Amino acid sequence: SSIKVVEIDENRAVTRRSLHVHDCNPKAVLQRIVPSLDLDHSLVAVTGRKFKNLLNLPTITEPEATEAALRHMEGEGRSFRALVSLGSESFILYVLDDQRGITQVRTGNKCASGTGEFFLQQIRRMGVDIEEAVQLAVSSEPHHVSGRCSVFCKSDCTHALNKGIPKAQVVAGLSRMLAGKVVELLKKLPKSSALLI
Repeated sequence: SSIKVVEIDENRAVTRRSLHVHDCNPKAVLQRIVPSLDLDHSLVAVTGRKFKNLLNLPTITEPEATEAALRHMEGEGRSFRALVSLGSESFILYVLDDQRGITQVRTGNKCASGTGEFFLQQIRRMGVDIEEAVQLAVSSEPHHVSGRCSVFCKSDCTHALNKGIPKAQVVAGLSRMLAGKVVELLKKLPKSSALLI
C-alpha cells in the first residue's frame, strides 16, 4: 500500500502530488515525509483507518472527509449522483443527493479479488507495472478470470500464464473482472452520472 500526499494552496489549487509506497510500514515513511512538507500556517488532513492513529490530530470519518472534498470540487454545475472510491482494500459506493451530501454507503464484495491491492499483487507477479497494465488492458482481448474468490482468481491467472495465454490477455481479464465489481456496485442505482476516485 501507499501514502498519497496532496498539497494545495490557499485557493485550493493542487500544487504538488506524490505517492510513497510504504510496504506495511507507514510510520517510517510518514516520519520521512513530514519534515519535507511546509507546514507553517497550514491545515493538515490525514486519512486511513489505522494510519490516523500515528498522529496526534483531530479526526473525522471517511464519509465526512468525502463530503468536504466534494464541496470543494471544481465544476459546480456537474451533478454526480454517486461516487465510487476504488481503494486498495475495498470498493465503496457513496450515493449522493443534489448538494453532494452522502445519503447511502455501500461496499462491494468483501473478497480480496475485488480490490486494488489484489490487482497490484497480481500484475507484480507478472512483472508488469501499473502504467503498462493499463496499456495492456486497453489493447488486448480479456482472458476470463474468476472474480468470486481471490484464491480462484490467482489460480486462474497462474494457470492461464502456464498454458501460454499472453500476459496482456490475463491483465485485461483482471481489469475486466475489477470493472465488473464496480458495475455490480452501481447497477442498483438509477441511471445517473458517477465519479470514480
